[in-house]
Amino acid sequence: MITAGVDEAGRGPLAGPVVCAAVILPPDDGLAGLDDSKKLGEGRREQLFEAILGIATAHCIQFIDPATIDRMNILQATLHGMRLALLGLDPKPELALIDGNRLPADLPCAARALVGGDGLERSIMAASVLAKVSRDRYLRELDIRYPGYGFARHKGYPTAEHLAALLRHGPCPEHRRSYGPVQQAALFSAD
Repeated sequence: MITAGVDEAGRGPLAGPVVCAAVILPPDDGLAGLDDSKKLGEGRREQLFEAILGIATAHCIQFIDPATIDRMNILQATLHGMRLALLGLDPKPELALIDGNRLPADLPCAARALVGGDGLERSIMAASVLAKVSRDRYLRELDIRYPGYGFARHKGYPTAEHLAALLRHGPCPEHRRSYGPVQQAALFSAD
C-alpha cells in the first residue's frame, strides 16, 4: 500500500506561512536518525532534508501565506495546506497518515489522524522535517527582507524579542493580522 505521511510547521508563530508537507518514503528508507523535527538540531534537520529529497518516492511542500491564514483561521489553513500537499503527490497515495487529531476534507485517499504521529511514523517524521526546514529557510529570507524583527532567530514565534520588535516597528506584511499580539502592535504603532 502506498502510504504518505503529512505534517506541518508554523501554526503558532505570529508571522510567516504555515508550511505543510506530504512524503511517500520507500520501504526500508535507510534514513538514520529520522525523528520528529522538534527533537532534531538544525544541522541534522538540514542533512535529513536533503536525504529525504534524495530518496523519497514523492514529496510535496505547500506554503499557506499569512493572508490566507487570516482569512480561513490557522486550523482551516493548515488542513487546506495538508490537502494540497497530498494532491501534489505523484504517485497518488492510497493512505495518508496525518499528524494531529483532525483530517482535512475531500482528501484524495483514505486517511488516519495520529496524535503524536511525528514521533511514531517514519513518513510523518519525514514530512515534519521537510515542513520545518522549508519554513525555517523562508524565515531566514524574511529576516533579510524585513530587518529588525529577528525572524532568523525566533522564526516568527512570540518570543520577548519578537514582541518588542513588533511594538517598536509595527507589523510587517508577513505578520498574521488576526493574531492578538499583532493586532495590539498595530494599534500601538498607529498612535
